[in-house]
Amino acid sequence: MTGPLSARLAPVPAPLPDPPGADALAELLSGAPAARCGVPDVTDRPVWDAVPEVVRAEVLAEAAAELDRPAPALSASAWARTFRDGDRGAYEGQVRALRERVTLLVLAAVLTGEAAEATAPGGCPHLDAAADGLVALAEASTWCWAPHDRTTASHGELVPDPEQPFLDLGAAEIASLFAWADRALGPHLDLRMPGLRRRLRREVDRRVLAPYERIRDWHWIGADGTANNWNPWIVSAVVTSALLLCDDDARRARLVRLAVRDLDHYLVTLPDDGGIDEGIAYWFAGACRVLEVLDLLADAGGAGLDARDLPLLAPLLRYPQRMHFGADHYVNVGDAPARLGGGRPWQVVFRWGERLGQPETAAHAVAAARDAGGIAVTGGLGRSLSALADARWCRAVTAAPAEAEEKAEAPWLAGACWLPRLQVLVARESAGSPSGLALAAKAGHNGEHHNHLDVGSYWVAVDGRPLVVDVGRPVYTAQTFGPDRYAAWPFQSAWHNVPEPGGGQAPGAAHGAGEVTVRLDEAGAALRAEVSGAYPRGLVACWERELRLERAAGADPAQVVVEDRWEGRRDGPLMIRHVLAGHVESGKGWATVTADGGAGLRMEWDPRVAAAWVEVRELDDPLLRESWGDRLTRVTLTLLEPADSGRVAVRWRRSD
Repeated sequence: MTGPLSARLAPVPAPLPDPPGADALAELLSGAPAARCGVPDVTDRPVWDAVPEVVRAEVLAEAAAELDRPAPALSASAWARTFRDGDRGAYEGQVRALRERVTLLVLAAVLTGEAAEATAPGGCPHLDAAADGLVALAEASTWCWAPHDRTTASHGELVPDPEQPFLDLGAAEIASLFAWADRALGPHLDLRMPGLRRRLRREVDRRVLAPYERIRDWHWIGADGTANNWNPWIVSAVVTSALLLCDDDARRARLVRLAVRDLDHYLVTLPDDGGIDEGIAYWFAGACRVLEVLDLLADAGGAGLDARDLPLLAPLLRYPQRMHFGADHYVNVGDAPARLGGGRPWQVVFRWGERLGQPETAAHAVAAARDAGGIAVTGGLGRSLSALADARWCRAVTAAPAEAEEKAEAPWLAGACWLPRLQVLVARESAGSPSGLALAAKAGHNGEHHNHLDVGSYWVAVDGRPLVVDVGRPVYTAQTFGPDRYAAWPFQSAWHNVPEPGGGQAPGAAHGAGEVTVRLDEAGAALRAEVSGAYPRGLVACWERELRLERAAGADPAQVVVEDRWEGRRDGPLMIRHVLAGHVESGKGWATVTADGGAGLRMEWDPRVAAAWVEVRELDDPLLRESWGDRLTRVTLTLLEPADSGRVAVRWRRSD
C-alpha cells in the first residue's frame, strides 16, 4: 500500500526487505537525530532558564508536593482485578500516577539543572526521585494494560509474562516517557546514575522496538481499514524511541520506514472533512500525534522527510475549534468527555495553526490553554518539554491579553459548520462568540469508533454551556470494549436525545441514518435525516427527524426546533428522550433547565400530544461527575395517543 505519507516521503521505500534506496533514509536520519528533535537537553540553560517564572514556580511547587508523597506502587493484585472484578483502573491508575510523577520530577530536574557526581550524597532530589521512578517502571513485569494482554488471557493466568511483551497503549506511553527522559536528562543521568540510560534503551528495545519489528500483524495497525487512535498513539512512540534511543543508523531507518507505512493505514481512514468519530479527547490521542510525528520526522530528517503540507492536515487541525461550545465545553461525540479539562498539548495546535496560516486556530489554542490553567505540564513528558521549550508559545499563553484580543471574543467559532463524512453539524446564534444558542446534531451510524447508540442525537448550549447534553463515557472497565459495552447506561440510546419508537437503537454500522441533508443560510442551520435504520428492523418503517437552529428575526428570538415525523410504527409506547444538565422544573407542555449561575433553556411542546416524565439520575462515576456534577435529569416525552404515523415538535428557547 502507498498511502498519503509514504507517497510524499520518497526516501521511504516499502516493503521490507530493504529495497534499493533504503540507504537514502538512513542517511537522512544519520548522526544524532535526537539533537534535532526540537527539545534541547538539560545543559542548554538559555532555553530552560527562559521558561516564564510563573510556569517554573508552578512546576517546582508541584514537584515539591510530589516528593512529599510516597511513589505509587505497582502490584500484581491490582493488575489481576481486570480479570477478577472488571476494575482495570486499579492498576492503570497507579501506572498513570507513577508516569505523571516521573514526568513532573524530570521537568523539575530540567528547570533547576541540578546535577551531582554518582557518589555525592544528596543534592539532587528531583533527579534522584525521577531515576527511582524510571527504574520502578523498568522493573515492572509488563507495560501492557491488563485488558490488552492477550498472552496472559490465552494462558488463563493472572500474572503477566515478561518474556512475551504485548505492544499496546500502555507500553507506548512508557517507551515515550523513557525516550524523552533520556533526551532531556541524558548528560546528568550519565553523571549521577551511570548505566541507567543503557537500561532504558534495553527495556524499550525488548518491550517495544523488537516486538514492533518482529510482529507485523498487530491488530492496531489497522491494515484492514479499521485503524483508530491506537495506530498513531503507538507509532508515535516507535518513531520517538527510534530517533532518540536507537544508535544503529540502519535499524533506525528500518523502524521509521515501518512506522511511516503503518501510519498511512490511519491516515487513509481519516475523512477529508477533518472529522474524528472517536471524539474531541481522542483527537489529541490520535490525530494530534500524527502532527507530532510529522514534526519529529521533519526536524530529524530535514526537507526530505517533511510532509507537513498534506492537504488533509488543514481540516484535521480545525476539528477542535469546530467542536467548541465555550470555555472548556465541547461537542462530545463518541467517548469524549463534555469538559475537556487540562493536560492537552495545545502548543501543537498553536504551532500548526501558525504554520498552516490559520490564525483563528492558533487563537483557539491560546484561549483553550488559558481556560485549562496555562502551560500544560501533564499529558506526557515529550509534550510538556515541547511546551516549555517553545518560547513563543509560553509568551502567548502567559502574556496579558491585548485590548484588541479581549474584544475579539472567539474568532474560531464559525456561525455554522458541517462535517459531511462525520455527519455532524454545529451551528450558533452568532459567529465569533459563544453568546446565545448553539446547536450540535449528528446523524452517522452505530458502528463508529467508541460508538454510542446516538444516531439523530443533539446538543443545545446557552452562552457556550451545554444544557441538552450527551452524557459522555464513564470510567472504563474490562467490559467497556467487549460484547457487554451497551450494558452501561451512558452508551444506550435511552440516555441520548433520540426517539424511542417502541425500543432502543441497535449497534453496528448497518444501523444508521439515511437521506441526510443539511441547510446552512443566514436564517439558521438544519440537519434532516431518516433515522429508522438505527433501530431494529421492523420497529418503525420511517422516522424523519429535523434538527434546526433558527436565528432571531425581528421580534422573534432565536430557537432550536426538533421535529419528528414517523410512519409505519408498531404498537407500544412511543417516547422521545432528552438528557439535561442543570436544575430542571416542568409543567404541562413545558420544562426548563438552568445551569448554576448561568442562563437557561425553556422547552415547549404541545401538551395535547405528549406528557413529560422527569427522572433524576444521581452520578457516582468520577468522570461523569467531572462533567456534570452530582446529577443529570432525563425528560421523556411520552405520546398520549401513539399512532402508526404522526408528528411531534419540541422547541428550545433561552430563559434568563
